[in-house]
Formats: sequence, structure tokens, C-alpha cells
Amino acid sequence: MKKVLFVLVLIMAVLVVNGQTTKTTVTKEKPIRTAVMVADLQKTITDSIAKDYVGYTIKEATSVTANGIVTYEVVVVKDTMTETLVYDNNGVFVKKLPPPTPKKK
Repeated sequence: MKKVLFVLVLIMAVLVVNGQTTKTTVTKEKPIRTAVMVADLQKTITDSIAKDYVGYTIKEATSVTANGIVTYEVVVVKDTMTETLVYDNNGVFVKKLPPPTPKKK
């Protein structure tokens, strides 16, 4: 009977040790935003905008580095329309950002 009790205690101890999880914290790197001159944008980005956004002009561009990944946010305007486009480091279109929501006072 003592052996059975000993085995049960041993099994419970193993289960408790395996059931404990270690908490790992992942720290997100704060994105680094750097202004980029429109003339310094990659040719693939400017060609893509000229082809896909006819009539739009590039207002400003920003290089964003987060977690070692570089992307470019390019703001284009046409009349009252403003779009923010995201391109990767190779100049490939990634996504269009939603328009900013107006701030409540």
C-alpha cells in the first residue's frame, strides 16, 4: 500500500511541475519614424503611385522601422482626397491605411 501511495504522490508531483508555465514577456519595439524626401523615394514606389493613383501627387513620405522591418508610408493627395499608402523595403505595395478618425474634443 505504501508503494502505491508513493507512486501516486510521485505522479502528482510530476503533473504539478509540468503544469506550471513560465511567463515570457515580449517587448514591442517602438516604431522609429523618419521623414523621407519625396525625391529620395524608390523608383518602384513612385512608378506604382503614378500607375495606380493617376492624378494624385505625393504630399509626404515617412520611413517606419519597427522590429527590424522597414516600411514606407506615403501620403498622396488629389483635390480633397488623401490616401496613406504603405510600401515595403523593396517598394512593393503592402496596404492602404484607413483615414484617421477625427479627434473628439
